[in-house]
Amino acid sequence: MSHRFARHAAVLALLLASVGAHAAETVYALDPVHTRVMFAVSHAGFSNPMGTVSGTTGTLVFDPDDWASARVEAKIPMTRLDLGDKKWNDAVLDRTFLDVKKHPDATFVSTRVEPVDATHAKVFGNLTLHGVTREVQLDVVFHQAKRHPMPPFRRTAGFSATGTLSRKAFAITSWPSVVGDAVEIRIEAEGTRTRDDASGVAAPTTQAAPPAASTQAMPPEPSTQVMPAGTSTVAPASNATTTP
Repeated sequence: MSHRFARHAAVLALLLASVGAHAAETVYALDPVHTRVMFAVSHAGFSNPMGTVSGTTGTLVFDPDDWASARVEAKIPMTRLDLGDKKWNDAVLDRTFLDVKKHPDATFVSTRVEPVDATHAKVFGNLTLHGVTREVQLDVVFHQAKRHPMPPFRRTAGFSATGTLSRKAFAITSWPSVVGDAVEIRIEAEGTRTRDDASGVAAPTTQAAPPAASTQAMPPEPSTQVMPAGTSTVAPASNATTTP
C-alpha cells in the first residue's frame, strides 16, 4: 500500500512539475501598430537609405525564464513598405523587384532559439520573401514584459532585433550596380497578451483606450545609429530605386 501511494505521489509530482514548467509561457499577439521592420541598403555606395514596413501581425510564445522554448510566427505585409518617396516605393514594389502583386506578404517562422543571457538570444527561423524561403538569424534583445500602463492594461512584452540578409538569396537581383546586396534589418516589436493579467485585476470598462499610434510615438528610425551586423530576417532590399 505504501509503495503504491509513493508511486502515485511521484506521478502526481511529475504532472504538477510539468504544469508549472509551462505555466509561465504566455501567448502574445504582435501589435501591428508598435511593431516595425526597418531596413537599410547601399545606394550605389553613396549612402545607406532606410525604409520601413509597418503592420506586422503574428503570435509569440514566450517565457522570460526559458528562452529556448520561445517561438514566433509573423506575417509582414510588403505592400506597406515605405521609402519616403512614391517613385521609390513604386519601383521597389514593381514586378521587376519585390513583385508584391504576386508576393504581397513575407513570413517568418522560428525554428530554434539559442539563449545568450537573460535578455539576449539568437533566433533562427525560416523567412519566406519574394516566394523564396531561406533560414535567417536574428540577434534579439528582450526589454521587459509587464502590464501596460495604458488601457486596456494588457500584459505587454517588448523586443528589439537586428540582422543582415542577402537580397540575392531571395532572388531579388535587379539593379546590382545601384542597390547593394546586404540588407541590414532592425526590428522593434511589441506583443500583447490577449487576456487580462493573472493578477485578476479586470481592465476598466469606463474608459476607452485611445488609438495606440496617438499615445505612443514609434521609436526613431535608426538614422543616427549604425545598425549592428546581426544575421537576418524579414525585410527586402529597401531602397531598390532608380537614382534621380
